[in-house]
Amino acid sequence: MTSSAPATAPASAPALAFSDRGPVSRAVIAHLTGAEDAGDHTTLAEEVVAASADVVRDDDVQLALFVLYASAYGSLPQLDPDREWDPALLATRRLLEAAFEGELRGKVPMPDLPEPTVDAVGRALFALAGADSGPSVSRYFAKKATEAQAQEMLIQRSAYTLREADPHSWAIPRLDGRAKAALVEIQSDEYGGGRPHRVHATLFARAMRAAGLDDTYGAYIDDLPAVTLASLNMMSMFGLNRRLVGSIVGHLAAYEMTSSIPCRLYADGLRRLGFAPDVTEYFDEHVEADAVHEQIAARDLAGSLAEDRPELLPDIMFGAAAGLTMDGWGGAHILESWSAGASSLRERTPS
Repeated sequence: MTSSAPATAPASAPALAFSDRGPVSRAVIAHLTGAEDAGDHTTLAEEVVAASADVVRDDDVQLALFVLYASAYGSLPQLDPDREWDPALLATRRLLEAAFEGELRGKVPMPDLPEPTVDAVGRALFALAGADSGPSVSRYFAKKATEAQAQEMLIQRSAYTLREADPHSWAIPRLDGRAKAALVEIQSDEYGGGRPHRVHATLFARAMRAAGLDDTYGAYIDDLPAVTLASLNMMSMFGLNRRLVGSIVGHLAAYEMTSSIPCRLYADGLRRLGFAPDVTEYFDEHVEADAVHEQIAARDLAGSLAEDRPELLPDIMFGAAAGLTMDGWGGAHILESWSAGASSLRERTPS
């Protein structure tokens, strides 16, 4: 399938800072950056998905999805905006999403569904978060992490956190009433409450610069393993697909309920290593903010949505469980690497 859109990328945009990871991501990147003959990425996607033993950890699949979603966000200026809605690219995205979602639904353990009431859903989500026994990178980090591992932690978080809150904001126009009001209340804080210098993504960019890292979005994509990209891609998939609005709400609830204590531990570890307040400020901000947000997210957002639209309850609980499960997979990768004296980052491949 080919596009009829003009084969021209933005003239002022520099080249992408990262390389492809296989035939699908190569063709998708070529198509979105204006190549005249990008190849049939939809057929390539079918072949790669059929041959993949683990879509979540498939570098080619996850990078292709990341770039396709980046086009929708506008997070990479190198991608031609005229091709955002290209039918061939959308066909490829739908195919990759179907494989990704199918694998998640097959592997994520689902909790029992509560009654669709504010109180019951809130209690169920807190119980789910409380029962999470995944590996704790933050506990390790507070006491054992080295300076190099601290930089790795910031790099691992950069693909999402430099655009923090954006995946969940796709849900705003898809909600009504109590759930919409609750989501907007949370997101307003995430975007600084009207103060540009307090936008959480801005605080994180400042932390990266103060830690000696590049805060340009996409600068470290080559370093991120597929499981890290998959975590962001899952949020984007939930947020961008209207039929999955319950899942993005459940994901946000679980995210807010499991963020406050880890952020305190990350801040403690950074101070132990001697990092300046410009680095710790982002994490300190989340200790208090997320302790407030967890109640709003669990009850006013997820609980009220389930009460008003009970047909969304299974997806609300799936989104929460998927968020916790994905965090566990990513955390296991990082801790296994560090415990073995290795880097958790992906070895860069020359272009």
